[in-house]
Amino acid sequence: MLYGLVIAIHVIVSLVLIAVILLQAGRGGGLSETFGGSSTQTLFGTKTSVFLARATAASAVIYIITCLSLAVMTSHRGRSLVSRGGIMTPVTQGQGAVPQPLPEEPIDF
Repeated sequence: MLYGLVIAIHVIVSLVLIAVILLQAGRGGGLSETFGGSSTQTLFGTKTSVFLARATAASAVIYIITCLSLAVMTSHRGRSLVSRGGIMTPVTQGQGAVPQPLPEEPIDF
């Protein structure tokens, strides 16, 4: 549940970051001038560059946090049965189940 929420936030922040970066006016004017010149300046007011710079910084920080969170969550979810110590198999002469090591098989590449 939490993993899906972090993925959703990550995707949304990625799209916002792409949009904010493309709206900024660079050396060539940016994507904002392609669609009407100063339309972003009237949309966000006279402090457009300050707003877009802060939005870029905030989006980048959230993006990095979600990247690191997803990396940690994935590393905990991706543990295999071998690294956990074996498969639980019932023992016929005892009570309960004990971990039995997996047989080692050669891996052909």
